[in-house]
Amino acid sequence: MDIQRNGSRPAGKGPAEYFTGAVRVDPLFQAPAPARVRGASVTFEPGARTAWHTHPLGQTLIVTAGCGLAQRWGSPIEVIRPGDVIWFPPGEKHWHGASATTAMTHFAIQEELDGKTVDWLEKVSDEQYQVGTKAQ
Repeated sequence: MDIQRNGSRPAGKGPAEYFTGAVRVDPLFQAPAPARVRGASVTFEPGARTAWHTHPLGQTLIVTAGCGLAQRWGSPIEVIRPGDVIWFPPGEKHWHGASATTAMTHFAIQEELDGKTVDWLEKVSDEQYQVGTKAQ
């Protein structure tokens, strides 16, 4: 058994290269090999969001607070709220973040494949994001 005490994993800012707006990432766990799952709590301030990205083995989001938006490539933007569980299959291009007026926090859980958990792509444009502000 390994207990990682509260406060032993420092939070960090979501890098501007992969996020738009103010984002805080709180690492929760990274299972030791041969396990490959890792998770983080991610808080997006209003208007903040990820860039488009994919995950080699998929991703599960569990919304814990606020109101957010999520979109997979070629589909409409969805409003996500506390208690919602979102699954993105392996390789599915998507983004997620807060609504324009409300912060959002979710747990993000994904597995590592060949040393990678995510492939970052282009940023979500303001025009793409603003489509979702009408869905709230």
